[in-house]
Amino acid sequence: MSDARTSRAEALRGLTLPAALLPEDGRFGSGPSRIRDAQMQALSGLSRTVLGTSHRQAPVKQQVARVRTGLAELFSLPEGYEVVLGNGGSTAFWDVAVYGLISARSQHLTFGEFSSKFAAEAKGAPHLEDPEVLAATPGSLTAAVASADVDAYAWPHNETSTGVMAPVLRPAGAGEDQLVLIDATSAAGGVSVDVSQTDAYYFAPQKSFASDGGLWLALLSPAAIARAERLAADGSRWIPSFLSLTSAIDNSRKDQTLNTPAVATLVLLAEQIDWMLEQGGLAWADERTRTTSGLLQQWAARREEVTPFVSDPAARSQVVTTLDLDEAIDATAITAVLRAHGIVDIEPYRKLGRNQLRIATFPAVTVEDTEALIAVLDHVLDATA
Repeated sequence: MSDARTSRAEALRGLTLPAALLPEDGRFGSGPSRIRDAQMQALSGLSRTVLGTSHRQAPVKQQVARVRTGLAELFSLPEGYEVVLGNGGSTAFWDVAVYGLISARSQHLTFGEFSSKFAAEAKGAPHLEDPEVLAATPGSLTAAVASADVDAYAWPHNETSTGVMAPVLRPAGAGEDQLVLIDATSAAGGVSVDVSQTDAYYFAPQKSFASDGGLWLALLSPAAIARAERLAADGSRWIPSFLSLTSAIDNSRKDQTLNTPAVATLVLLAEQIDWMLEQGGLAWADERTRTTSGLLQQWAARREEVTPFVSDPAARSQVVTTLDLDEAIDATAITAVLRAHGIVDIEPYRKLGRNQLRIATFPAVTVEDTEALIAVLDHVLDATA
């Protein structure tokens, strides 16, 4: 450790932050994200009527219906598209897609941890050909290229590990029989999107939707549903029941899941969707996250010790901001001080291994709390200069 870094780290020890600077809510994690107090109050109000009751009966099925109807409205679902949900998170949906949406070969854009994991799942599937993988170094972006050799294109709308956000557009020249599968886990609900450019826009509820994990949700096109039905019917591959997309589709149409869902997660999710719609829907959420992430980028521009990890402004996420700190500053020491004062989960993605801050600005994160976080970071950096 350099002398300057050691000196600044020592100055942080015992540093007390003025209470007046602190945000009202110090949760800025990239998932699980902050849950609003109103959501918890709504959950408590259902403690004897929904929680602890059968998921095959009306009270829980009504929560599933709230989620499906609310998402259809939030995303202005195109004609013929359906909201489907199932047990497990986005990681489970990668396997659902490997069994139920990719016919033979897929193309994957990889520019971080999670996009790489889906590509690895496709590569490991014995019934599929090795995928085409178009890779970019973490912090940068690559683009899909039309290929006659694939039947599905896959990439994340937002790479949570690096703070890179990708456009959601069908590849130019892609065929009508080629599906577009978008991992929207950290973007869905916080970033505007034209769902018609996708065939499966899938996500989990613990990011912008301010809920817990344990579910996957997917906005499926008629083409995706037809593909799933064909692969399930032709008998060419074994599909585990838990990973059966057709089973999830059938159950969703009945407002239920294959297995018992996390009912509290459903309630929190439904409450967040209703709140978003009341605020102005996806356009409002997109404007909120653009504003809060923009404040962080503006802060980085005026602090010489801070550099955006994503060098291309067009590729910077509006829901997960990644900022590198000068090597003379120990990011770990800063996050420890903030954590001691209730400002939590702004550490970098663990496998990235950078001297970095990673700050989520999902729709539940207010402008005022973002401004307060910036004031706290200014105070800490100035106090240790």
